[in-house]
Amino acid sequence: MKNPQGKTLLILGESGTGKTHYGAQLLLRLNQQDGALRMRDAASNLSAFESALQQLYEGRAAGHTATADYLESFWPVEDRSRRPMDLIWPDYGGEQIRRMLEQRRVSVAWRDRLTRGDGWILLVRVQHTNLSDDLFSRPLADLGSKSRVERGYRMSDQSRLIELLQMLLHIRGVGTLSRISSPALTVLLSCWDELGEAGEDVRPAAVMTERLPLLADFVGANWHADRLSVLGLSSLGRSLSDREQDEEYVSRGPERFGYIVRADGSRDPDLTVPIAELAARTG
Repeated sequence: MKNPQGKTLLILGESGTGKTHYGAQLLLRLNQQDGALRMRDAASNLSAFESALQQLYEGRAAGHTATADYLESFWPVEDRSRRPMDLIWPDYGGEQIRRMLEQRRVSVAWRDRLTRGDGWILLVRVQHTNLSDDLFSRPLADLGSKSRVERGYRMSDQSRLIELLQMLLHIRGVGTLSRISSPALTVLLSCWDELGEAGEDVRPAAVMTERLPLLADFVGANWHADRLSVLGLSSLGRSLSDREQDEEYVSRGPERFGYIVRADGSRDPDLTVPIAELAARTG
């Protein structure tokens, strides 16, 4: 049951967006107790992160969560003013998200997660997002000039993300005739290090506008400005192999790596920032 004083935040992301790595690294930061958030008591049910943490301490990337797996891990935390917050961190196979869209069907468990969440974090891996032409990104005249085989009938990744948000809002019972106050939304552009020089000294919102213009327009038009945030995330700080060991990771520890890109483009090693900011925006 949800603590009346706490916040329930839901992490959303398809397969390969880095939910497991972020969860493992966030857990390390919370236990360090020197960031915006810290643990106020022992977390429960951490089995989903044990193997990921072991891999990171060995300097290797963690594996993906299996499709059917779902676990809710209860993390009692507090901010620097000692205000309590209860985080429910879900771990699930990212393929579940894609399956919901394909089948147009949402399980009872997912419906419960969506209706009780105060805020949503949507992880988007920009470098792996396909911007192919579809009915939403190109004029009909342009698409009509192509043959049936050339144009196909496939929705681009950013259009699919918009459809996902629309579906989740519908399940929650939230319309878009007026701007959305609840749930608050953070779009977290994950694996920021993959951008290379293009990710230097640039605001995450600008990256989303350039790389995912439809998604940027959709969230900007439908959420209240004070309930929306776009941040960057590099959970690992660099790419890791699941086989070859990164010796620097082993010697320094994974808690020394990773960073957040704040709204103004500055980098912050405190990976708890997106959670703390989202919780503050939920009111």
